[in-house]
Amino acid sequence: MSPEGTAPGAAFDRFRAYLLLLARARIDPRLAAKFDASDVVQQTLLEAHRDAAQFRGRTSGEQAAWLRQILARNLANAGRDLGRRKRDAARERSLEAALDASASRLELWLAAEQSSPSRQAVRNEDVLRLADALAALPDPQREALELHYWQGLKLADVAARLGRTTAAVAGLLQRGLKALRERLAEPE
Repeated sequence: MSPEGTAPGAAFDRFRAYLLLLARARIDPRLAAKFDASDVVQQTLLEAHRDAAQFRGRTSGEQAAWLRQILARNLANAGRDLGRRKRDAARERSLEAALDASASRLELWLAAEQSSPSRQAVRNEDVLRLADALAALPDPQREALELHYWQGLKLADVAARLGRTTAAVAGLLQRGLKALRERLAEPE
């Protein structure tokens, strides 16, 4: 059964921005020029639609976890296809764990402990809104926010990665956070 009573596969597209955020956080910067995170996300959503009948979860959180597993497998396959080390199950599991950790950091950024099922559902919706709001930002602001807050890079490291000064990155972060707050404050 699919979550919230929707037709199988119909609700997967609402996770696109969320999956893109996770994929961009996990692609090795040295390989970013060879493949695009959006291609891996597209492949993930295609597989999810194809295999929707196999999904046995009932909640949006279970759906997100299932999509993260597919994304982890696709990222591992893409890395293997680009001539990196041979595929091994231990590496695949560690990539899946890294995606889960990124998702957890994203969820923690939104809220602290929320234990009831209704609060968890609200948190899952907030994660998706945050991912959509991030996707709507200009690329430099989005990249700076993702590198600093989700990948945990220091300001100087973000500046080096983006080829900008630390002052410029600080401005990107400030404008990006302001824009995020405004987008998240808007009613849906």
